[in-house]
Amino acid sequence: MKTQLIYNNILNIVTVITVTMFFSCNDSFKQVQKMGISENEPIGIDYNINLKYTDSGRVTANLISTKALDYSNRDFPFNEFLDGVTLYVYDKDNKKSTVVADYAIVYSNTDLIDMQNNVVITTYDNKVLKTEQLFYDKKKEWLYTNEPVSFKTETDIIHGNGFDSNSKFTNAEVLEVTGIITLED
Repeated sequence: MKTQLIYNNILNIVTVITVTMFFSCNDSFKQVQKMGISENEPIGIDYNINLKYTDSGRVTANLISTKALDYSNRDFPFNEFLDGVTLYVYDKDNKKSTVVADYAIVYSNTDLIDMQNNVVITTYDNKVLKTEQLFYDKKKEWLYTNEPVSFKTETDIIHGNGFDSNSKFTNAEVLEVTGIITLED
């Protein structure tokens, strides 16, 4: 009888431990599954990127970068270009403009591009914009910043705090102009 009582107590203790472990392991397993694809880590990494965008068989842009991180697994997805980016944009007459930045983020949901650090845009007609941060709204085809800028046109170099323009630079405007240098022929 005493042996049966000890056996039942041991069986009850083992059952309680097993059930406790089962439920705690179940929660831990779910946590481990979540850790497999962490929101803080990129879902993919691309190296030596050379993307060409086409429209009706014609190359309209060429994006070059050494490294990009894909965070499309986030609630607000984006791609991050850590080592810089160079973008060549071709107009309908195949005239090339160049955009260079040391760092860029492309936000998928908003079609907003944030370029940072040594941002330089050189248009096919030799206009040059330099700034430390520039945003490009792909839907509106609009460039803007509130950072200090230097904008070189055919006749002037204009310094200011901010810039607004369409993507073709046909209505480019330096905001809060701090200085103008007129270029001689």
